[in-house]
Amino acid sequence: MSNPSPRVVIIGAGIVGANLADELARLGWTNTLVIEQGPLTIPGGSTSHAPGLVFSSNPSKSMTEFAQYTIEKLTSLTGPDGRGSFLPVGGLEIATTPERLHDLERRAGWNRSWGVDAEVVDTEEALRLFPMLNPDKVLGGLFTPGDGLALAAQGTQLVIERARAAGVEFRDRTVVTGIDHTGGKVSAVYAGDERIPADIVVSCAGFWGPTIGAMADTPIPLLPLAHQFAWSTEVPSLAGKNELPKGASAPILRYQDEDLYYREWGERIGIGSYAHRPMPVDLDTLPRYSPDEITDERMPSSLTFTPEDFEREWSISQEILPELAQTQIQRGFNGIFSFTPDGGSLVGQSRNVDGFYVAEAVWVTHGAGVAKAVAELIAHGHSETDLSGLDLNRFEDIQTTPEYVSETSQQNFREIYDILHPLQPRISPRDVRLSPFNEQQRRLGAFFLEASGWERPHWYEANAALLGDLPEEWRAPERDDWANEFHSPIAAVEAWKTRTNVAMYDMTALKRFEVKGPGAGKLLHGLTTSSMLRKPGAVSYTLLLDEAGGITSDITVAILDEETYQVGANSNIDLAAITRAAREQTAADPSQWVSVRDMTPGTCCIGLWGPRARDVIAAVSDDDLSDEGLKYFRTKHITIAGVPVTAMRLSYVGELGWELYTSADLGHRLWDVLWEAGQEFGIIAAGREAFNSLRLEKGFRSFGTDMTSEHEPEQAGLGFAVKASKTDDFVGKTALADRASQATKKLTCLTLDVPTDIVLGKEPVYVVGGASAGVSGAGAGADGASGSAGAGRADGYVTSAAYGYTIGKAIAYAWLPDSLSVGDKVEIEYFGKRLPATVTAEPLYDPEMTRLRG
Repeated sequence: MSNPSPRVVIIGAGIVGANLADELARLGWTNTLVIEQGPLTIPGGSTSHAPGLVFSSNPSKSMTEFAQYTIEKLTSLTGPDGRGSFLPVGGLEIATTPERLHDLERRAGWNRSWGVDAEVVDTEEALRLFPMLNPDKVLGGLFTPGDGLALAAQGTQLVIERARAAGVEFRDRTVVTGIDHTGGKVSAVYAGDERIPADIVVSCAGFWGPTIGAMADTPIPLLPLAHQFAWSTEVPSLAGKNELPKGASAPILRYQDEDLYYREWGERIGIGSYAHRPMPVDLDTLPRYSPDEITDERMPSSLTFTPEDFEREWSISQEILPELAQTQIQRGFNGIFSFTPDGGSLVGQSRNVDGFYVAEAVWVTHGAGVAKAVAELIAHGHSETDLSGLDLNRFEDIQTTPEYVSETSQQNFREIYDILHPLQPRISPRDVRLSPFNEQQRRLGAFFLEASGWERPHWYEANAALLGDLPEEWRAPERDDWANEFHSPIAAVEAWKTRTNVAMYDMTALKRFEVKGPGAGKLLHGLTTSSMLRKPGAVSYTLLLDEAGGITSDITVAILDEETYQVGANSNIDLAAITRAAREQTAADPSQWVSVRDMTPGTCCIGLWGPRARDVIAAVSDDDLSDEGLKYFRTKHITIAGVPVTAMRLSYVGELGWELYTSADLGHRLWDVLWEAGQEFGIIAAGREAFNSLRLEKGFRSFGTDMTSEHEPEQAGLGFAVKASKTDDFVGKTALADRASQATKKLTCLTLDVPTDIVLGKEPVYVVGGASAGVSGAGAGADGASGSAGAGRADGYVTSAAYGYTIGKAIAYAWLPDSLSVGDKVEIEYFGKRLPATVTAEPLYDPEMTRLRG
């Protein structure tokens, strides 16, 4: 009897590929072949030499969940001696500077937000946990008791054995030479002259990923970089301490102030370094070992140690661990790992070739967790854990070029242990993508931050001249040093002028694409939660869901004519998903063909918003933009001083106005004519900081921050976007009712009680005085305002946060138990202090929508 599941070919049998085969088998998909170019026992990739550190601290909830699953699975994989494949020794991040110690409180907050035990400890406790430390250097540390060491090689062999027993085939010593993807869909893998049929191909090839991706017309934006690892000769205090030759009992130790980490290595100390110069690796120059020549000490991913790059690090290691002065370096190597433009993993299906998936740039820490998610993605079409932050398609085309990947990946190597602010912009390359308004913005003193290669104004120094006119009630309190980074009080002026006058916002970086053809309406109607079979001129705010009813994006769709739709999306991920759906519909019924075209590079957009927006536009356009001429959430073509414009009546800041789109070549003129016309009405240019404050006052959500595929519409406060009048089927519809009934948390609006308090996002939140998972009020000061965070499991976490200039309070949205009511009290942990906050009705501004509707 033939196996009913599609034929899957996995390329690479490291920790990701082997676990993927195992996870697919657990879902009933056993018609799988895993191809490995090296021997299965020592494939020779990064898994084969990885030092095995598994640490949970991560700003990403998804990555933390992947680490937790990796720990759980490795622990369950027991070898012949009955030992699991994970050593739960804990993790200790030490601080040798006050700045680092302060930041460890923030990192502890990440752990608590995502449900991981963590504690900031003092010097004495750090020394108890790792006695070799220099007490004169260490100020404290972050202890995560659940972290530890993966026995990656053992764990990988055990999942291979289990997958084989389930029917999965493994073939080692086989080099993939090509992938057949005729007609935009994979159909086979080539190994020399042999053609191996396949319905799905998954590249788990690690740093060889770009080579495999090129075979499937899919850029894999990663750079192989060498990373130094060495171990000492025997350390006297470790003699006889650890049973296994590479065993450990003390926590893994990370010394991020000097870009170093340590682990016990039997009777030795293993030392890993990110402190050296970046060492890009040309794959064509790697040693060509035959499978029989690969050993623990000789493999393609393990390059010759360069002692000159380790001299300073060895000296520093002897300072922080003085006992190392009694030892020497016994051996070292430069091991190859994968780095990407933003430091994240690469997961998902190719935009260009159906059936070709990747799971690359995945470290041992997250290996089993990512494998589980990719198995779910292949088998079910969606993962239980949100993958948007890892999606292969998140990058723009410029970001997948070899030059961009090389420069940014090397920068990420240098910064891997740095203290980075959430708004920290990329240093280089900059000025990659410029809107047509860039020249005017620079003249106004724009302070730019970067996103997806775009230079986006955060505020304008020209508006500093208005600070003296700012009413007292609009002035924000002084911030702490961390919150003050990448902030300016000028944002208050820009918020004030938007609410009371008129402002121009550069919305060019908003991802937008054209969906066109006789089947465009049908396609979008089946993909979204709103009706797309409406008359031209309609604009909808709508959701994209997965089959489980989880939110995969929120978008706006404008019907420009019967066959042309303009989609305002979040990223290239949306473009990839809708392009793939259009390709499938066109192939199934050519009469309902659809084309999808990225409009972003060739167009631009100005958001003109504020109570005097109509005065400005009336001065330069004869078109009727009154309530009768263009209603809320409608669009039409107009001209502004001779410039053809597509005007959409919507606003992300909660004020009257329009998004005004034109072609990029006319953008410079559009800005100038609006700016000149607006002078008599006090127009200003405004930036992203004011924008974010205003959108939170209005309760507008941001995908990827406020909600992800882990949430359904009702609990995210977006039930209104699922149109009750839409009786037709759409993706995710059948799952919505059950999903909503099972939800126990909701996105909740909070305001902070103390005027000087502010948070930035991802902080843990604790319910005060309620029956919750956390320890209510633990560690709060006598006045309830602040104090040491203390112990306790958080009840939720902050998503978006900003100071609300209009309401005179800091705002935070958070995922919290749905049993909470308006007026209930919570505490937000910010750098180890509990800040009191209150559940508040939303929206905080203009609940009757009178401002938006004009």
